[in-house]
Amino acid sequence: MKRIQLIIITLLLLGGKTFANIYNVESPDHHIKIHVNTDDSISFYVNLGNNEIIHKSSIGLILDKGYHIGNKVKVVSAKTSSVNEIIKAPFYRQNSFQNNYHELKLKFKNGFGLAFRVFNEGIAYRFFYIGNKKNMIDSEIANYNFGKERKAWLPYTTNDKAPFAMAFQNIYDNTTIGKAEKKIAFLPATVDCGNAKVTILESDLVSYPGMFLIADGDYLKGVFAKYPKKMEYYPWRHMSHVAETNNYIAASTGSCNYPWRVFAITEADTKMPVNNLVYALARPNKIGNTDWIRPGKVSWDWWNDWNLKGVDFKAGINQQTYKYYIDFASKNHIEYIVLDEGWYDSKSGDIMHPIKDINLEELIEYGKKRNVGIVLWSVFNVMDENLENICRHYADMGIKGFKVDFMDRDDQTAVEMVERLADCTAKHHLILDLHGIYKPVGLNRTYPNIINYESVFGMEESRWTTIDHDMPLYDVTFPYIRMMAGQVDFTPGAMRNGTKNDWKANYIKPMSMGTRCHQAACYVVQDSPFTMLADSPTSYEADSTYTKYIADIPVVYDETIIPQGEIGKYIVTARRNGNKWYIAGQTNWDSRDITINFTFLKSGIEYKARIMKDGINADHDAEDYRIESCTVNAKSSIKMHLASGGGFVISIIPTSTSE
Repeated sequence: MKRIQLIIITLLLLGGKTFANIYNVESPDHHIKIHVNTDDSISFYVNLGNNEIIHKSSIGLILDKGYHIGNKVKVVSAKTSSVNEIIKAPFYRQNSFQNNYHELKLKFKNGFGLAFRVFNEGIAYRFFYIGNKKNMIDSEIANYNFGKERKAWLPYTTNDKAPFAMAFQNIYDNTTIGKAEKKIAFLPATVDCGNAKVTILESDLVSYPGMFLIADGDYLKGVFAKYPKKMEYYPWRHMSHVAETNNYIAASTGSCNYPWRVFAITEADTKMPVNNLVYALARPNKIGNTDWIRPGKVSWDWWNDWNLKGVDFKAGINQQTYKYYIDFASKNHIEYIVLDEGWYDSKSGDIMHPIKDINLEELIEYGKKRNVGIVLWSVFNVMDENLENICRHYADMGIKGFKVDFMDRDDQTAVEMVERLADCTAKHHLILDLHGIYKPVGLNRTYPNIINYESVFGMEESRWTTIDHDMPLYDVTFPYIRMMAGQVDFTPGAMRNGTKNDWKANYIKPMSMGTRCHQAACYVVQDSPFTMLADSPTSYEADSTYTKYIADIPVVYDETIIPQGEIGKYIVTARRNGNKWYIAGQTNWDSRDITINFTFLKSGIEYKARIMKDGINADHDAEDYRIESCTVNAKSSIKMHLASGGGFVISIIPTSTSE
């Protein structure tokens, strides 16, 4: 009798088959339920408690010759399982986390199958194939029914002529699905379902194109780049691009897993930036030991246009300028400098030979003596076309890694290129900063040497954008959406800061929208284990107090929480590194007053808090700030005023260990 009861309970919790072709799976806490129907075609819907948040949505694969995986499939087996594990997560937003889910795996007669996983934090599904055939995927059916009245945050393509070719950088259109533009939007995208927000992501993207969405009535429908047929080059930096495509989206031979389609479900906005589903669903570490990987901050050249003041040499892409950057980095315990575009002749694509004004061996040795590593910029395909030789040559020389740029697509061949780069650089103990690329898809779990991604409307945009591209609004929106997918190469640190009234785009001497403290807060709010000090060393040297403060903020943490915040309005983030805490907040253009509580601190311990906050005149002069100190404990609270576009940072250390 007990055994029968146990079987019944297991069926109900994990994958109870209630009718002929209907399967139900619950989350471990029983709050999320997914209902799968394989009757005529495959569809599912999702309940959160008693509320249906995703309505009946059809999914499937269409192979060449019109063969439909999902239309009247014959299920030959249905298995359920449960997993509860701890995932180690080096260089992630915390060093480990709990991963708990129930899984339903359906196998079809034709060798294909479908897996669903239901977590307390959301759901995911993926198709798979077991066999030896070559499969050509003409298209994928992903019709997600939310209802046209529901509000969504959609980042559209920025290329109307070739919509799949762009840098994956745009602000969000916050609109109802029914009124959304008829443009494709890249992931992640979020839908407000009333009692919860659902964010659509993907994970474990391998040899398959990335997903885009387009609004169509009640639906957000998945669309995909076609498989490239012919490539050409842009002449100015030897960057390859798709000139012609085939009529299918993917090709694979033999057994394979297709990407996880992820729906993160969050009832509180504060749970969004710390949702771990993309990382949890990715393949585990493939490279083994990670002790050689060194995250850190970077003194960066490109954003400040190599501008140095008060020096006795001509600043630019040359030996003296980079030695100055190295000296600055060394004095402030900054781990790296990047040699961005220009250190080799971009037009020729000859990465094996620096320009005549750069002596790399000398710079590497100069940096080594000062404990500063050098990372080199490259175009993706330039690296890929001579990958093994480049990695071996520069690793032997002493280069620490590469910042690769201008992928600007995510078709199957692009995704395969990224994996080749990750694998080869890891073999040669080189780190990777993936710039000009699609959103993270968990590859940083598989290859932890990938320590940053762009796919964000970051600080570089302030060199040319307009005030209607509201960056303070974006800064308190993307941590709730884009950061679910993984870390961000936002490149913060502007030392020229503008209010809403006086900000202007300037390519040569750029400035940020919002206050200097808003910029400082980026170093805590954003997941970024390889983050830039984007402004000029001489600008930082003019304010050594501020510079030391931001340079001392860690880039890797043991724990991350979001004590308070609301998407599009403000965010407060708290992170623990050992026994130290760092708390930061940012607001949109609305000034606001908030109260910071310290309930996350250990009870019974006194801490010294050093507070950097907007100055009393920051609404008029965005560069105004002040630093003050106080003692806090778990019962303390502090009232904080954030200026328009403002922010704050608080560093906290136990008084028994403070200097």
